[in-house]
Amino acid sequence: MTVQVTPDSISEPESVSDPLDVIIVGAGPCGLAVAVALKECGLSYAILDRGCITESLTHYPSYMTFFSTAERLEIGGVPFTIPEPKPTRRDALAYYRHVVAHHGIGVRQYEDVTDIERAEADFTVHTRTRDGREDRLASRAVVVATGGFGEPNRLGFEGEDRHRRVIHYFKEPYPFFDQDVLVVGGGNSAVEAALDLYRNGARVRMVHFADTLDRGVKPWVRPDIENRIESGEIPMHWGSRVARLGTGKATIVEESSGEETEVANDWVLAMTGWRPDAALLEGLGVESDPDTGIPAHDPATMGTTEPGVYIAGVIAAGFNANKIFIENGREHGARIAAHLASAVRRSRRPNCL
Repeated sequence: MTVQVTPDSISEPESVSDPLDVIIVGAGPCGLAVAVALKECGLSYAILDRGCITESLTHYPSYMTFFSTAERLEIGGVPFTIPEPKPTRRDALAYYRHVVAHHGIGVRQYEDVTDIERAEADFTVHTRTRDGREDRLASRAVVVATGGFGEPNRLGFEGEDRHRRVIHYFKEPYPFFDQDVLVVGGGNSAVEAALDLYRNGARVRMVHFADTLDRGVKPWVRPDIENRIESGEIPMHWGSRVARLGTGKATIVEESSGEETEVANDWVLAMTGWRPDAALLEGLGVESDPDTGIPAHDPATMGTTEPGVYIAGVIAAGFNANKIFIENGREHGARIAAHLASAVRRSRRPNCL
């Protein structure tokens, strides 16, 4: 007998289970740190991610080396042991999966949180998997740890979204061999992408709205890019922006003079950063500062102005993703767990205070 599966039968939500203590949205390093801290306090939890474990790290350049040392990226009391002083992307991806296995954290991967509703003291979290199956989970608190990769900072020229050659991730240089590439930005991502492209056969030029490289460029990388710019091997357009794209060309405008320069172009790598997705927080009534994008919260507990709603990781930095990274965002889990344990199970879990 053949059973036909319809879209309705796939997407019908399951019934709401008994409330968990906490639901964590986001399985990046900081979300995982929250899960470990909650587990150590004996609190029940679920952790969900619309992608894989540490999804954001998978979008980093394939051969990237972290600025931080390994011990500053450790979470959950698990040593991050490598022979080199600074870990690579590959090291970090392996390490955080080891943490998940070591602590027995059951991450619900590829399960998107579509909505969170408050019902008196509890929350109902609506989810959808990649195959369309919907579910509803109940919890007494929620932690939003969705990171800073919600929406890319757009370049702002008319028709930008129509051009498939504008991309916001750089993994490796090989697809761009013998191509004319504009790298937009002046931070680490832009500088390292430009150098990697230059050394692997792409014709590279850079565009930056400021008149100097960002202060945070890695000190061992800065002399290399400065020499390439000074020699003209990588042309730099300071104080400029991309004005528009045409067939096989791009127009760059210098903001102070309005002077336009037309250059050959096949790709635009917009290494201009990302903004967090605050939709879940906004739906729960948590306000964010319009200038900084920082959600209203208490840094001591990471609790927001809405009872039972917490934030962790880069989302707490708002628009300035460089303000919080793994090395300081990993501390949020212990603050959240301590506050919840104190409020919910103080008499039963005194060791968590």
